[in-house]
Amino acid sequence: MYGKDRGQPLTIPGLTKLKASGEKIACLTAYDATFAEALDAAGVDVILVGDSLGMVVQGRSSTLPVTVDHMVYHCAAVARGASRPVLIGDMPFLSFRDVDRALENAGRLMAEGGMQMVKLEGGGRIADITRRLVDAGIPVCAHLGLTPQSVHQLGGYRVQGRAEEEAERIVEDARSLEDAGASLLVLECVPDALAGRITESLGIPTIGIGAGPACDGQVLVLHDLLGLGSGPKARFVRNFMADAEDIPGALSAYVSSVKEGHYPGSEESYG
Repeated sequence: MYGKDRGQPLTIPGLTKLKASGEKIACLTAYDATFAEALDAAGVDVILVGDSLGMVVQGRSSTLPVTVDHMVYHCAAVARGASRPVLIGDMPFLSFRDVDRALENAGRLMAEGGMQMVKLEGGGRIADITRRLVDAGIPVCAHLGLTPQSVHQLGGYRVQGRAEEEAERIVEDARSLEDAGASLLVLECVPDALAGRITESLGIPTIGIGAGPACDGQVLVLHDLLGLGSGPKARFVRNFMADAEDIPGALSAYVSSVKEGHYPGSEESYG
């Protein structure tokens, strides 16, 4: 049901059509060509080349040391392995602190890395940069809630938007970024009710990670889906390898679970 036989490569407007039709969007991270090909075959709609590679590939304690050169390298590898999904590359820490730097670095992720969209963490403060990138022909995916590049400022990896004032700020930031031209919004570690409110209020799709089932789609870090890595796992992580015979089976199970509304469940969401 889900796989390469579903048709032509997806486009960014195609993701908005999925939202309008009510079909959930399945997104996963990837960092190399082999896994990109496997995600493509499983029917993943969006591949995010995340700066999470700093932790799951490079073994670092955070995403902060990841550079633009690192991102370009891994983006290009993923682009060589995938043909159907929309490809998004993360803009790493401090790579978009002003308009000129953002244009240069985002341009590299697209021209050298083969990406179709770039992802920027941050709220209304990056609305102007988002608008300038979009005006230059660079599609933008926004990222609100828990933004790992600001982990020290946020006081750690914790749920965002539980306090009323904080929730209202996230809602306003979402509207501001949509108005600035963002085509997609990742919501990370926010209460499911807040994510549902934002999803209903926006015309662009929302992709949740620890943001409940009301989002238009879901994303997981590939290594978490496969049950890899040591240490405690976030509440929203599900090990799809546990009931699968092989990696392709786990990937297909994830896509099916997202599409059919079986992932995430209430126990994998935040109230």
